[in-house]
Amino acid sequence: MSSSKPNILLIMADQLAPQFLPCYGHPLVKAPTLQRLAEEGVVFDAAYTNSPLCAPSRFVMMSGRLPSQIGAWDNAAEFPAEIPTFAHYLEHLGYRTCLSGKMHFVGPDQLHGFGERLTTDVYPADFTWHPEWDQPEKRLDWFHNMEVVTKAGPCVRSMYLDYDDEAVFKARRYLFDRAREGTDESFMLTVSLIQPHDPYLCRQREWDLYADEDIDLPRLSPSSAADAHSQRLRHGYGASDLDLDDNTIRNARHAYYGSVSDIDNKVAGLLQVLEESGFKDNTIVIFTSDHGDMLGERGMWFKMSFLEHSARVPLIIHAPARYSPRRVGAAVSLVDLLPTLVDMATDDRGVEYVTPIEGRSLSPHLAGEAGHNEVIGEYFAEGTDTPIFMMRRASHKAIYSDRDPFQLFDLSNDPDEVNNLAQDPDQQSAAQAIETEITQRYDIKALTEKVLESQRRRALLKTVMQRQSLAWDHEPRGRAGESYIRNSLPIYELEKRGRFPPV
Repeated sequence: MSSSKPNILLIMADQLAPQFLPCYGHPLVKAPTLQRLAEEGVVFDAAYTNSPLCAPSRFVMMSGRLPSQIGAWDNAAEFPAEIPTFAHYLEHLGYRTCLSGKMHFVGPDQLHGFGERLTTDVYPADFTWHPEWDQPEKRLDWFHNMEVVTKAGPCVRSMYLDYDDEAVFKARRYLFDRAREGTDESFMLTVSLIQPHDPYLCRQREWDLYADEDIDLPRLSPSSAADAHSQRLRHGYGASDLDLDDNTIRNARHAYYGSVSDIDNKVAGLLQVLEESGFKDNTIVIFTSDHGDMLGERGMWFKMSFLEHSARVPLIIHAPARYSPRRVGAAVSLVDLLPTLVDMATDDRGVEYVTPIEGRSLSPHLAGEAGHNEVIGEYFAEGTDTPIFMMRRASHKAIYSDRDPFQLFDLSNDPDEVNNLAQDPDQQSAAQAIETEITQRYDIKALTEKVLESQRRRALLKTVMQRQSLAWDHEPRGRAGESYIRNSLPIYELEKRGRFPPV
């Protein structure tokens, strides 16, 4: 493998809305490492998830395919093993690929092309967490609830803090191990964290970075959640049952901001290893998230909506020696990452895709040239019983389902999405054209039946799996025999091998 091929470090947060980062304009949140990456890198100001839910978003990102093409319906839909991912393509191109942290794979394949996986996943790999479109008003016992908001605050430890600490520790060690090897073999390391995903908790040290009175409140009140899908979501997780006071909302946002600062510290630690190991100058660093978080806007929390705080994601690509710093205003999405990563990993010969992909490479944007300016979104999970589609072109965004009134926004003039142009008499022809395009693109009735059939199958299978105590969760084996002193070689030889840089 030629050392001219760059290493790639992909860092993912979970449920991080770009609106809460200083590099996207937030005046309070402290994230100096991400701010520096943004100043030195290419920042995408209109990057989106293609499905605002953890597992579907990640399946799309890894496969370059939209949810309807791979059955990525919800957080309990199997990611088929026969779907090629960016890990498969990069391994095929000679890269060593590795995953440390969350990817929410569902099904028996817990690698999906990664040559190594350093940690277990934070979430289960079975079929339990599926919605029930047959009972759309039913509240699901595993679903989000408002206790994570009403009991938000600082803590000493949490499960998610433990998980992220482990994922970063093992990723840092992996980088040093590659450096000790001293080979020219390029690597692609994905480090995927669970913060700032609810429950809204953070360590006291990050909590203390912010004063309670400085925490900003949501711009829009619950009365702004007028569309039907937003109302169903608020009912589903219990927000419509509560009248939250300002202090409770501030506490949740305060903890979220603290989690963002913790993520920033972890990114700093990974970058430090790149520098100390000698990988810095030949490593492309990508930072993103799987979706955003409403964080109290319109009285809504979490994700599952195509509104901006839920659907937009941060996307920063940092490689100053390759890409000049710039900001990109064109609409792009996570489905575009696979062809982008393949472009980064290939020479002029390119690569032949063995299956169609919907993603389009971001390479033109990175080069400062004109690229695509369109995002397609699909949602098949909670809060609906029919597919919901989103289409953004340039500054216009449409949200459509055959159950709810059509929504059309001009984000350049209405970033808070309060003026539905679909109700404007002067916009009727434009709205009708987009609605027609969506309904002609999709067979909504057939899609609905596919989703329902999948949910019914999984409802049966999960009960059998529980009875059989069958689990697909990844349980990595430890490597103590390779990491510490054993009698395979003289002790001084083993100690010498562990020293970096070598003397």
